[in-house]
Amino acid sequence: MQAIILAAGMGRRLGEYTKENTKCMVKVNGVRLIDRLLTQLSALDLKRVLIVTGYQGEKLRNHIGDRYAGKLTIEYADNPIYDKTNNIYSLSLVKEQLQEDDTLLIESDLIFSDRLFPMILNDPNPNVALVAKYESWMDGTMVRIDAENNIINFVPKKAFNYDDVDRYYKTVNIYKFSREFSRHIYVPFLNAYCAALGNNEYYEQVLRVITLLDNSNMKALPIGNEKWYEIDDVQDLDIAETIFSENEEMLHRFNYRYGGHWRFPKMLDYCYLVNPYFPTPQMKAELKANFDTLLTEYPSGMFVNSLIAGKYFGISQPYVVVGNGAAELIKSLMEHITGKIGVIYPTFEEYPNRLSKQQIVPFYPDNKDLAYNVLDLQQFFSDKDIQALLLINPDNPSGNFIPLNDILHLASWCRERNIMLIVDESFVDFSDGFEENSLLHNELLEQFDNLVVMKSISKSYGVPGLRLGILASSNIELIQWIKKDISIWNINSFAEFYMQIFNKYASDYTKACHRFIKERNRFQKLLESIPYLRVIPSQANFFCCEVIDKYTSKELTIHLLADDDIMIKDCNSKNFLQGKNYIRLSVRSEEDNNKLINALRELQ
Repeated sequence: MQAIILAAGMGRRLGEYTKENTKCMVKVNGVRLIDRLLTQLSALDLKRVLIVTGYQGEKLRNHIGDRYAGKLTIEYADNPIYDKTNNIYSLSLVKEQLQEDDTLLIESDLIFSDRLFPMILNDPNPNVALVAKYESWMDGTMVRIDAENNIINFVPKKAFNYDDVDRYYKTVNIYKFSREFSRHIYVPFLNAYCAALGNNEYYEQVLRVITLLDNSNMKALPIGNEKWYEIDDVQDLDIAETIFSENEEMLHRFNYRYGGHWRFPKMLDYCYLVNPYFPTPQMKAELKANFDTLLTEYPSGMFVNSLIAGKYFGISQPYVVVGNGAAELIKSLMEHITGKIGVIYPTFEEYPNRLSKQQIVPFYPDNKDLAYNVLDLQQFFSDKDIQALLLINPDNPSGNFIPLNDILHLASWCRERNIMLIVDESFVDFSDGFEENSLLHNELLEQFDNLVVMKSISKSYGVPGLRLGILASSNIELIQWIKKDISIWNINSFAEFYMQIFNKYASDYTKACHRFIKERNRFQKLLESIPYLRVIPSQANFFCCEVIDKYTSKELTIHLLADDDIMIKDCNSKNFLQGKNYIRLSVRSEEDNNKLINALRELQ
């Protein structure tokens, strides 16, 4: 067995990283791709490794030097016209050597699990392509396979059909060819293809022609959940460094992304706080049906969007302002308030992060359940000089909930003291009896002009990608100030259209919330069976849990991410919870929740 590595390309899309080096010299977490690859190959029983160089080839050869002497026999071939050809020409330069032995054919811009080489070598089939089920980040050559893993077609970019993605696999760009296959099939077709179409092509196109034969003998070997990534640009490099980092560095890299976890399709994200049962398939279908129009047309301005938002929640247009997510409105509101603000900790940090330390008057619950009620707040803040009081209800991360009547008593108490009461009810639709728990009613807003209600539409409505939130108040001066403070086109057409059509699906939303509450109750009982967790009751779509045995909160978070691709929230970063070993777990679908429970049980 031998290995051929194609490493002639220029890697222009990596910009500065390849200005003076070929792609395989790029470092991922401090290790160059070529060093990682040759180290993996040195663990195999290979007669030789043949590297086809081109762009900055001399630098590559000098870097490798003799550091693998005694482990690998390395030979080189040079592609002098690397800037005018594609990889079919690089492979054609070593076609004679390709026919001399069974071969591993590898592209050099890959990073992958150490288990992939043993996987392909141990496969009994002589001619194999490693493939991965199609995911949204993938680009390049796809294949379709039959029930026996025969490759029935190679699908080039120009033939890619998004209607067929469920049936596509991406080539990992690691192949095993038998000597007989290379001699009698691949190389003859390679010669004919180059003679007919030239050298500015790709070697996979030859494989595509071969698969059209009645018996091509080319098998696919799906890699399942094994890690790999192809690095073509700077974003690929960032994702690869995240996937292949370890322990605390891995956790840090996922956390600093603040979302975007859809780029990691195998991850089960338990930081993600949304309703798993809404929107419905029918609503998604309506959004998809209008995609072309929404993509190519401008959204309406603030006047129309506040009208639609008012219709959405059943409140008057002058009382509501729409935000590009609640975060945009939080920033505007916090910057508008000049005095001191009462903040209940632990909390959603986006609010206090917008304040100076001198502005914050903190309240800390004096119990392990992080629980508090209106009387606790009134007693604590009665002698404090505050201009506003912030209440997340249900609270994040505790899930603590204050009933509507008590909130109204607090609003009245605040009004008597000329205190603005800010209530973020982004999670209120997850609470028991949620239909009666919202403050978003004209009569309540008008009764308390000191009341400001914030609501993220991402959470309970399950559409965080649309970036939608509202702020409501009968304080018209405040509403008008925020409308002027933010952009007139602050939301896109998809978000506007979603609000426009919501009322058709309002009854489905109510059913989804009831379904969610049922699943939360089931999930709570399962969590309570985990001996090293103490579960705090919650009225939100998450549970705050104290890790009381066996692990710290950070250790448990790292274990789940590294071993099971499950991301949970280590609350150690939250004010008042540092070093107290609390975690936050969102409530997802029954299927997902069972996976988390199984992972937690395996760690017992």
